[in-house]
Amino acid sequence: MAVRTPANAWSMMAKVYRNVFPQVHKELDGWIKKAIAIPNQELRKQALASIENKTFHCEGGSIYSLLAADQYKQAVRFIVAYQTISDYLDNLCDRSTSMDPKDFRMLHQAMTDALTPGNSLKNYYKFREDQNDGGYLEALVHECQQVLSKANDYQIAHPHVIKLGNLYNDLQVHKHVVEEERIPRLQTWFSQYETGNNLKWFEFSACTGSTLGVFCLVSYALGGKMNENLARKVADSYFPFLQGLHILLDYYIDQHEDEIEGDLNFCSYYETEEEMRQRFVYFVKETKARTKLLPDSAFHGMIQEGLVGMYLADRKVSRLQNAKTFVRDLLKVSGRKAKFFHYNTKVYHMVKPGKSL
Repeated sequence: MAVRTPANAWSMMAKVYRNVFPQVHKELDGWIKKAIAIPNQELRKQALASIENKTFHCEGGSIYSLLAADQYKQAVRFIVAYQTISDYLDNLCDRSTSMDPKDFRMLHQAMTDALTPGNSLKNYYKFREDQNDGGYLEALVHECQQVLSKANDYQIAHPHVIKLGNLYNDLQVHKHVVEEERIPRLQTWFSQYETGNNLKWFEFSACTGSTLGVFCLVSYALGGKMNENLARKVADSYFPFLQGLHILLDYYIDQHEDEIEGDLNFCSYYETEEEMRQRFVYFVKETKARTKLLPDSAFHGMIQEGLVGMYLADRKVSRLQNAKTFVRDLLKVSGRKAKFFHYNTKVYHMVKPGKSL
């Protein structure tokens, strides 16, 4: 069944709930079964936790499958597998005793290989004690490669996808090393990649931490729409601002949780709440201006409004100081559809199927 790019928010959400989300949960059920069978206790624990706690990452990313039209199921296959790798590796880096950048770099080679059909599979656990995952990570990488090998003109998108993927991998290495090295490494990295977009070092880091540009490029390729002009426009529109807005929102809702866990949170580097509010507004406005230049601009605009509406509908927002004012102001500047997605997401949280394991 074809799932066309929708023209309005009601149409989009109807297609997402009816066609896309059930496919996401079908794919996740398969990966849960494989995760349960992982022999190593620690790897099994982190694989299952990454799915249980971060299902919404796969759900949100899968909205891009609408750009793949008749091939939306293939797009969901890729998005779920690639996002599951991302969330699993994030857990391994965040919640492990390893602080070795060589370990983090080798783990994230899996994400590079996943984006490159023909790359050989490797021992991604080479530099860590826990080894035997029963082929779980290799299966995720192979799944991505299989989907991409059938995508029309993926080779055109590949350099842009790899650039975004490499930036993501670099971030994961720098932000997970020993605490006293994190900020110096991130600041040095930023100085090497200065984009001329009036970004602060921690905002640049946030911009590299999103997988949305990859999902967009892959979905267009699967839908048979890829050409060099489109690939360049998507890459330039999504990085830095839309991806930055995505991750800054993610860090915004996690502030309380990260403070308790002692985890790095980029929102904590704003000097005042007012500065943070102004910068979020700046990211929204820049995202709007750039997505208007894309084909399917209405769709990409809804993504921007959806990010704001959905993230700020998260239950964790209620724990944050002055959240009501922040939410009100950001919804207002984002556009009227942001309020639609905000309400819609709150309702969905009450009725959605769980992934309790």
